[in-house]
Amino acid sequence: MLALLASSALAQSPADRAPVVAADIDGPIGPATTEYVQRVIGDASDRGAACLVIRMDTPGGLSAAMRDIIQAILASPVPVVVYVHPGGAHAASAGAVIALAAHISAMTPGTNIGAAHPVALGGGGADTSGVMTEKITNDAAAYARSLATRRGRNVEWAERVVRESISSTAEEAVEEGVVDLVAGDMRQLLEAIDGRTVEVREGEVTLHTAGATVVELPPSFRERFLSRISDPNIAYVLMLIGVFGLFFELQNPGAVLPGVAGAVAIIMAAFGLQMLPVNWTGIALILLGIVLFVLEVKITSHGALTIGGIAAMFVGSIMLIDSPLPFMRVSLAVIIPSVLFTALFFLFAVGMGIRAQRRKVTTGNEGLLGAVGTARSDVHEGGSVFVHGEYWNARSEQPIPAGTRIVVEHVDGMTVTVRPADR
Repeated sequence: MLALLASSALAQSPADRAPVVAADIDGPIGPATTEYVQRVIGDASDRGAACLVIRMDTPGGLSAAMRDIIQAILASPVPVVVYVHPGGAHAASAGAVIALAAHISAMTPGTNIGAAHPVALGGGGADTSGVMTEKITNDAAAYARSLATRRGRNVEWAERVVRESISSTAEEAVEEGVVDLVAGDMRQLLEAIDGRTVEVREGEVTLHTAGATVVELPPSFRERFLSRISDPNIAYVLMLIGVFGLFFELQNPGAVLPGVAGAVAIIMAAFGLQMLPVNWTGIALILLGIVLFVLEVKITSHGALTIGGIAAMFVGSIMLIDSPLPFMRVSLAVIIPSVLFTALFFLFAVGMGIRAQRRKVTTGNEGLLGAVGTARSDVHEGGSVFVHGEYWNARSEQPIPAGTRIVVEHVDGMTVTVRPADR
């Protein structure tokens, strides 16, 4: 009997226990977050991990991405622990619903969870008023209730967090049966959940996590890159860079580099924007603003086109991302400098280039056209003139006496056709 007990104790020693995999959701939840969570769940399963701990600090995000993450958690063969961490973090909106879906939910002191009322995402003037808003809210509330019921959590709180946007501190959440425990750090968390039994896809699993080795799985370069370009501010700036690059290429065919850089920036911006609830009216207004800036360079409007361009681009930039969530919109701190820079770019840099192209040629044979000089000899079928500090063979349709001021009308090799300047 003593031998069996000793053998059991040895089997459960920390050195022999399966590792715990840890991942982080830090920031808005989007498609890149979904890809990351799906990968770490698969990796945790391949490692035979005791559980996957997802440390979370998020203001929320896209409903579609949230549902994909929850589906991955519900189908996970490895227990998933959502841990709102560090102190000062929050699991708001989509993050709160993901916490409801976890096998175990925990929070750090000084954190909060809640405010999951659905918001209008989808862009393009989607109907989110009246009946449609009620449908969206009812669907979200039913989804939260179903998750709370499945995990044995407070169903009433799950309903209210959607309909009333309530929020709870870590201590309140434990008291209300929303999360399972409060833990100050990873070590305390792993000790607290040790011995708990949870139900995963294959059946019940008892956790053995106290003293287990923690394997960190940070986002890959691809996941970080996708997350960055799906940031509304980054996607917006990439779109403008792409427009500038393509414009330069059209103005200077064969420059290559501006065109290539512009095309790459446009493609990356399009990829980032397709992850966001884009309002196409906003894009149309931004493009209209740029067109008005170009027209201001070519047409004298006494500033009217510039004012219209600034207004169109500013309003379009604000409308670009159709979401009431501040972190899902382009920041004014990015919009205002971008609009002003674009206006100055077209009015000065592009304007100077176009004016230079229109400027009368002053060098070579073409630079002689319209030039004023002096007849150094009688000019008719032949003769010579002095123009631009040089002597030229000359002819004219009428006799011109020596010393007469002349104007060059045509250049043919080393011979110019002239006329009297006072004609």
